[in-house]
Amino acid sequence: MHKKVFQLLVDNTSGVLSRISGLFSRRGYNIESITAGVTADPRFTRITIVASGDDEILDQIEKQVEKLVDVRDIRELKPENSVYRELALIKVAATAAQREGVISVTDIFRAKIIDVCAESLTIELTGNQAKIEAFLSLLDGYEILELARTGIAGLGRGVENVVFFQD
Repeated sequence: MHKKVFQLLVDNTSGVLSRISGLFSRRGYNIESITAGVTADPRFTRITIVASGDDEILDQIEKQVEKLVDVRDIRELKPENSVYRELALIKVAATAAQREGVISVTDIFRAKIIDVCAESLTIELTGNQAKIEAFLSLLDGYEILELARTGIAGLGRGVENVVFFQD
């Protein structure tokens, strides 16, 4: 099993995300993560999908998604030519005595503590998946109360692969 990161530019219309995810579910394809948001041009939405499967399945995913009416462009974001980021929000149980340890780990990873309560800290961390996994492994001795991850958002490096649409 391999993973591929696909970047889609689609028309910013209602139901487009549902049609794309519906294709995945009908075909039995696995989505590791999916993120979507409007682009600088409000007519379009950028969707980043991380999918897993063998090479044949991943090729089929690309071909099937490309056929959808709302899809204007699809391309693979290869790690060597792209920048990926993910956001994680982590709520950690922490007594007054444990706070210093959690704060130390947070500082090392350049994360931010965004909420403090008497019995917990909420941490915001951005980075690639490996950084987030490493951070979570260092929190192994603490109780993670809640965890929310956005999934990968990505862009290709440079300007060579920027897609422009004319009116």
